[in-house]
Amino acid sequence: MQRVKLDRIDRRILSDLQADGRMTNVELARRAGISAPPCLRRVRALEEAGFIRGYHAQIDPAALGFNVTVFAHVGLNSQAEADLKAFEALVQGWPEVRECHMLAGETDFLLKVVAHDWDDYQRFLTTRLTAAPNISHVKSALGIRSSKQEPGVPIDVQAGPEPEQE
Repeated sequence: MQRVKLDRIDRRILSDLQADGRMTNVELARRAGISAPPCLRRVRALEEAGFIRGYHAQIDPAALGFNVTVFAHVGLNSQAEADLKAFEALVQGWPEVRECHMLAGETDFLLKVVAHDWDDYQRFLTTRLTAAPNISHVKSALGIRSSKQEPGVPIDVQAGPEPEQE
């Protein structure tokens, strides 16, 4: 059951789950203005259609001793598709890299890296990142503080067609 158009109820469900993935189906249905069984069917349909890719807990990095966040701007020697994919595959095996974004411009990739301290990051930088094949240069930017970490995307719950009767 793949839906192409999202109605207001679907958008409300997505918005509420994005804000709190642990919300019960009963509460989700109440907020969406529908009963629990159709709400659960909609959630399953949104999952199957790929709108919902998963659920996770938001962990405080400092609580686990990750006190440093670094944004590494990585340049590659070659931007051939095979080389780009090889780098992306390599990054998948580095647990300290929490995000990897391919960019247009001088930097090929932007990595968000967490470490226990600056020395821990330097070890990662010298033994893994700069030692990796096809690396031209790495510029590191130390994160000082984070004032906004909003998951997902902004969802306009009023957009879309009116929902059909269920």
